[in-house]
Amino acid sequence: MIFTHDTENALATVVDLVNTAPAAAGEEGLPDLAALRALLDRHRTSDVPGLTEDDLAVVRGLRDRFHAVFLAAGDPPAAVALVNEVVGGVRTTPHLTDHDGYQWHVHFFAPGAPLGEHLAADCGMALAFVVAAGELDRLRTCEAPDCGRVLVDLSRNRCRRYCDSRTCGNRMHVAAYRARRRDAQAPA
Repeated sequence: MIFTHDTENALATVVDLVNTAPAAAGEEGLPDLAALRALLDRHRTSDVPGLTEDDLAVVRGLRDRFHAVFLAAGDPPAAVALVNEVVGGVRTTPHLTDHDGYQWHVHFFAPGAPLGEHLAADCGMALAFVVAAGELDRLRTCEAPDCGRVLVDLSRNRCRRYCDSRTCGNRMHVAAYRARRRDAQAPA
């Protein structure tokens, strides 16, 4: 494990959130409050009050700001500025918690905070930990030419190239195999 459980969970939330954007998903992946609730439930996001249309709009805006961090990963000063902008815009109240059977860990959002602040604080701090650890190269965009999804490569040898090995990865491997076969069968 490179980062703590809660940091890795927040990074997974960031990836899932960014990948709901039309540029990544082909259509709006957060069309309504039910889709937002499903995303939060998938990541077992705790301490979320009732959701409103305002929450949905704020989260969509935050999604774009998180995506900008992935796009700036090759330029550390730009990534730092973006992360600082996200976390600097919320009131953080770090506190220890051991909810849902997890060991003690830190939440950075104020208890009862609106969802946008909650995600900006927790997910923004997760991205800050990536930057502080010198691991920005782990924030990537899928290498499949027709895919705009993002990923966090948490593999030991930093070899993950595709957002999903079953879709993009498999498709690219099959295309490479077919190209090799075609080249091998071509007359010299």
